[in-house]
Amino acid sequence: MSKRAYFGTDGIRGQANQHPMTAEVALRVGLAAGKLFRSQDDRRHLVVIGKDTRLSGYMIEPALVAGFASVGMDVRLFGPLPTPAVAMMTRSMRADLGVMISASHNDFADNGIKLFGPDGYKLSDDQELKIEALMDEGLQEGLAPPRGLGRVKRIDDAQARYVEIIKATFPRNMSLSGLRIVIDCANGAAYKVAPTALYELGAEVIEIGVTPDGTNINAECGSTHPEAMAKLVREYRADIGIALDGDADRLVICDEKGMVVDGDQIMAIIALAYAKAGKLKAGGVVATVMSNLGLERLMAEHGLTLERTSVGDRHVMARMREGGFNLGGEQSGHVILSDFSTTGDGLIAALQVLAVMIESGQPMSALGRQFEPVPQLLENVRFTGTGKPLEATTVKQAIADGEAQLNGAGRIVVRPSGTEPLIRIMAEGDDPALVKKVVKSIVSAVKAA
Repeated sequence: MSKRAYFGTDGIRGQANQHPMTAEVALRVGLAAGKLFRSQDDRRHLVVIGKDTRLSGYMIEPALVAGFASVGMDVRLFGPLPTPAVAMMTRSMRADLGVMISASHNDFADNGIKLFGPDGYKLSDDQELKIEALMDEGLQEGLAPPRGLGRVKRIDDAQARYVEIIKATFPRNMSLSGLRIVIDCANGAAYKVAPTALYELGAEVIEIGVTPDGTNINAECGSTHPEAMAKLVREYRADIGIALDGDADRLVICDEKGMVVDGDQIMAIIALAYAKAGKLKAGGVVATVMSNLGLERLMAEHGLTLERTSVGDRHVMARMREGGFNLGGEQSGHVILSDFSTTGDGLIAALQVLAVMIESGQPMSALGRQFEPVPQLLENVRFTGTGKPLEATTVKQAIADGEAQLNGAGRIVVRPSGTEPLIRIMAEGDDPALVKKVVKSIVSAVKAA
């Protein structure tokens, strides 16, 4: 595959006002993606754009709009809205393209641009490479004539539409009445829709992270800082806590005692409930190489499979579509429920867990530990220069030795980070001392390479 100049593992991402997250690059994205998705017929073409609450969204959004309008695409602006909502609305409004301006769980200083096709799925590598090629062409090519420029409107009811879609994913015969729920919206894209949906389904809602100011997204709150949610759960004696990230495509839960429940446990809760109800498709779940071995063993105990992919929800979704699975995700809290959504949706996943909790009549603490996690250790090694440490014979030998020592009772995953000059070394196994020894040996080999 060709070297990608702009797109990373999840769209284009970087520090705001520095390449590639500048107004100029955003303008080029609008021009290029607009040209690619504008077919040859005479109909009007439509792009929808959502964003999270970062200050830099005010810079990126108008630049994208200018690019799209100048090649003749009509634009509809949603304002702050979760990533999965933008994917849904792209499809439901019959748009040719959907755009989300967000850097997900990153600090406010970063931002990103994610693109969705007319089917609501993230673009393929091939489409992204075509957009990159067009971005580097002359800006004067393929512009619309004065009468053919795109028109731009704001969609005022986008949040209300999404709330209704979300509520429809919850079992019709159920209500959240009698439940006290803490929701942490990370001062991000779901700060209005998440509390509203939970309240309208009957819950008593305690909100946190719902006062965005442009710079406090993900700051000491949200799924990357679940301690804020856990503290409130204990303080208010809530039944459950739900923490979303900045664009609400992932979640972390905590039980009534404040114990955190990660993405692997959330997938286990939903998978076993779906399997019992005959709703789990393709006989299993899709997860990444980073999901705990305990999840794999639990699935096997129930006659289910756990298929693993590379890290990234795009890879999970691709395997789900290919194999007909309806549940997949990542340990970090991306949970994809393809019966309802084309990408990870923290709020939909939370509602599915709440449905299991109500149906079982058990407190969250009884559900949150579906399996005992196998001891897992992850270390990151930073490397400089253009070296390829993973190709060194000494590193390969250290990995092979580690696998021999674990002797089938564990796993080793060594991979480069998709976003930073890091090598991520993860090992897991039943013997924590051995896991530590194996990781230490591989870390030493990578540093020396």
